[in-house]
Amino acid sequence: MNITSIAGVNSMKKRSSQGRKKIEIKKIEEENNRQVTFSKRRNGLFKKAAELCILTGAHITMLVHSPGGRVFAFGHPTVDDVADRFLDITTNNASTSDESTTQKGQLEKEFNQHYVEISKELEAEKKLREVIHESKIINASELPWYSEGVDGLEVEELQQYISSLVELKRKVLVRADELMMIKKAPALLGPNMLSIAQANDIANMENPTNGTASSSFGFAHSHSREWMM
Repeated sequence: MNITSIAGVNSMKKRSSQGRKKIEIKKIEEENNRQVTFSKRRNGLFKKAAELCILTGAHITMLVHSPGGRVFAFGHPTVDDVADRFLDITTNNASTSDESTTQKGQLEKEFNQHYVEISKELEAEKKLREVIHESKIINASELPWYSEGVDGLEVEELQQYISSLVELKRKVLVRADELMMIKKAPALLGPNMLSIAQANDIANMENPTNGTASSSFGFAHSHSREWMM
C-alpha cells in the first residue's frame, strides 16, 4: 500500500468519526438565514403532512405565519372542510348552521356580560382599597400622639397629650355602654338605641370630668401639677 492510499484511508476515517453535526435549536439571529430556514422547514412540514394524509387517510389543516407576516396554508381535502368540521358547522344544512351561529352569538353575549360585571367588581374593589388607604392616612394624621414619643414634649404639650387620652377613654366608655345596651336589651330599645346613646354622649360632653375618666388618669394630672410648680 502506497502513501496516497494510506492518506485516503485516514481521511475517510476522519470524516466518518466526525459524524453529522447537530444543529442547536434556538432562534436564528441573522434575518436572511432565518427566512431561508423558514422556507425549507415549511416545505418539509407540508410534505410530511401530505405523506401522513396519503398513508393514513387523515384530514389535516395547517396554517403557518412567516416572520414577514405572510400566511401559508395546507389542507386535505381542503382547509375550509377541515376547519368546518373542527368548528362543528354543517355547511349543507342551513338550519343547523343558523342554530350554531345563534348559539355562538349567545355565548359571546354571555361572555361579554360576565366580563363587564367582573370589570365593575374589580373597579369597585379598587376604589374601596383607595378609600381605606386614605382613611388610614387621615386617622394617622389625626392621632400623631399614638406613634410618637413623649420624651421631647413640653409641659403644655404633655397636658394636651393627657387631655387627648382622657377624651379618647371617654369615647371608648360611651361606645362600650352602647354595645352593652345593644347586647342586653335589643328588643326593648329597638330603633331608639341610637338616640339614647346620643343623649348619653351629649350628657358626658357637658360634664367631661366624670368619675371614671378622672380617677383613671389622676396620675397624669398630678404629674402635670408638679411640672407646673
